Amino acid sequence: MKKDLHPAYHVVDVKMTDGTIVQMRSTYGSEGDTLTLDIDPSSHPAWTGGSTRLMDTGGRVSRFKKKYEGLGF
Repeated sequence: MKKDLHPAYHVVDVKMTDGTIVQMRSTYGSEGDTLTLDIDPSSHPAWTGGSTRLMDTGGRVSRFKKKYEGLGF
């Protein structure tokens, strides 16, 4: 097998939406970097039963609703 074919797999800190930090192994960044999540299992409606609403951080949802407002959404 070729050398250096696979990306480096190391420990990173994953910051959840509620502020908790979990250490996981990943190919993201480098050793000790922090990955901040916008959506995680504690805030996504698929895991919470739909009672939580998603934040529209980039304006994509509002642009979608405006684009298709006449179709009955």
